[in-house]
Amino acid sequence: MSITKEEELVGMQKVSEAVGTTLKKMKDFAKVGMSTKELDDYGAELLKNYGAKSAPFETYGFPGYTCISVNEVAAHGIPAKNKVLKEGDIINIDVSAELNGFWSDNGSSFVLGKDIYKHQPLVNASKEILMDAIKNTKEGVKIADIGHIIETEALKRGFKVIENLAGHGVGRSLHEKPENILNYRVRSNKERFKKNTTVAIETFISTKSSIAIELNDGWTLVGDKGGYVAQHEHTILITDKKPIILTAANGCI
Repeated sequence: MSITKEEELVGMQKVSEAVGTTLKKMKDFAKVGMSTKELDDYGAELLKNYGAKSAPFETYGFPGYTCISVNEVAAHGIPAKNKVLKEGDIINIDVSAELNGFWSDNGSSFVLGKDIYKHQPLVNASKEILMDAIKNTKEGVKIADIGHIIETEALKRGFKVIENLAGHGVGRSLHEKPENILNYRVRSNKERFKKNTTVAIETFISTKSSIAIELNDGWTLVGDKGGYVAQHEHTILITDKKPIILTAANGCI
């Protein structure tokens, strides 16, 4: 969305604080032996305390209040009682919500407990590449150039990017224009970031796959060639200088 008045900025700050804090608290709450349903229920209660409504649940009828993706799941993991968290799991939590007509989105991947399967380099790459991309995002920059940064940095670290998952505009709804802030450069895309707009920038960094495919449940996404995916996401406000990270409360900076 385009921020045109102070109350719109305040609205985006409040919903972004809600989703950012919820994400951070969910990460801190996650424990070995806990089900993803229990973790999701905790997140739902946190959002409720803010007066916020889960975006995937309200908008798309998603069977959960947050997306919790574990190990081979790339995105849109459905919380379940029989999905129990284990030592060394790579977990992604994606929290998006609506509050007073404003919407915000953020996500983070992390390793639970000891890194016995050596996932931390992938997690670090996703977070570091996101911050590098955000640092280079400002008014007038081509959206495609941010995608180029993400893919180039992933390849330098020996990883790939998921090409059919992307960041997006956000504000008055969960998904707005620009609709495809991709993790790679599409040279034909001449669209540029505009000042005072809010967008969700996210990385999808992969060990093996380049495409995410949907399972039969209609939600869960996995890599087409297997492996693991780490995602990090912030909602930001574009300026003519350094962007403002609205979801900084999640601690992924």
